[in-house]
Amino acid sequence: MKNLKYLFLLVIALLVLPLAVFAEGEEEKTTESESKEVKIYFFRGQGCSHCAEAEEWFKSIEEEYGKYFKIVDYEVWYDEDNSELMERVADKRGETAEGVPYIIIGNKSWSGFTDDYKEEILAQIKSEFEINVADRYDIIKLVEVPEKESNDVLALVIILAVTGGIGYGVYKARKKVNE
Repeated sequence: MKNLKYLFLLVIALLVLPLAVFAEGEEEKTTESESKEVKIYFFRGQGCSHCAEAEEWFKSIEEEYGKYFKIVDYEVWYDEDNSELMERVADKRGETAEGVPYIIIGNKSWSGFTDDYKEEILAQIKSEFEINVADRYDIIKLVEVPEKESNDVLALVIILAVTGGIGYGVYKARKKVNE
């Protein structure tokens, strides 16, 4: 009878453990999505004078507008993976990435950098900031290779089947001993 209690506790632990793991994953997603900052995807080349000018301008507006945005930086001249990502992004947007800087905020993009772009970029940052984070257009999420789909439900079904089988086996063995 004592062994049966331990087996019962083991079965309960096997049932509760996966649920605790699933809950932890959901918590991480919630924390990540709470950031209200607008992502500015900034594809640049190391040594590019226009890129340096854009970087300098973004730094100059940080004090006043820094709470509204976050720069996500991709160096593309010396990093082949980033270069390929820029090409996939441009392709997905129906554009040609002809040079850097290539700046993307929400559903708008700018190739190169001039004084004429500054007001447009600020307006786009403000506009995106007003949109609910979950509803924002995020091109990077659309082009990055998706992670393998989670088999959490399948794992839970397998665990339930195994623990059910163990429970049935214990029941049969106990019934046999009592006969």
